[in-house]
Amino acid sequence: MATIRGSALIHPVPYHSQWASPELVPAILDGAMPATQDPLWRTYGAESPEEYAWWSWRLCGVACLRMALAYWQDAAPTAMELASECLEAGAYVRHAEGLHGLIYAPFAAYVERRWGLSAQSRPDLPQSEIPELIGAGKLLLLSVHPSIRDADPRPPHRGGHLVLAVGSTDDHLVVHNPSGLPAHSQEFARVPWAAFDRVYAGRGVVLGPRP
Repeated sequence: MATIRGSALIHPVPYHSQWASPELVPAILDGAMPATQDPLWRTYGAESPEEYAWWSWRLCGVACLRMALAYWQDAAPTAMELASECLEAGAYVRHAEGLHGLIYAPFAAYVERRWGLSAQSRPDLPQSEIPELIGAGKLLLLSVHPSIRDADPRPPHRGGHLVLAVGSTDDHLVVHNPSGLPAHSQEFARVPWAAFDRVYAGRGVVLGPRP
């Protein structure tokens, strides 16, 4: 059940990192340890450490979906299972240089068809709407700059990474960040609205249970 205190509302969503070992995220991000050395890589559903490492840098959106499924359906398929299905659905497109995606419209269609949730692609999602959507029981995949994890006061641009909005207060947006830092910006991280505005690209996907 969501926690409500005054104007604050926080949904008790389980957390999933986009890496198999959340505690190793700082070492992976700063290059001190290659993702191929993550001892839990098999839990990702990958066939090799190299496959795991390639995908783990790219599956912030899948991590967000895993959290939503764990919350509403008590199910969290492996990241690679979901990535494979998203590829088939056109939500990801592989190319010579890497991966296009997450592509919102086919992703939303896939989530509705495969998982029976309500999913709305919102290429224009004003920040002002976010608290109301959370208050209505929604979870939001939001496009932000990755520096949301360490509150960079001058990010170079907005967007490029997805976080899951799980709550809001008068002063903060509460997010699960798939590439967040342990005990700092991974789960139930409170991001001041002004800081969020600096990184938010104004788009995302709104998820909810079917009416």
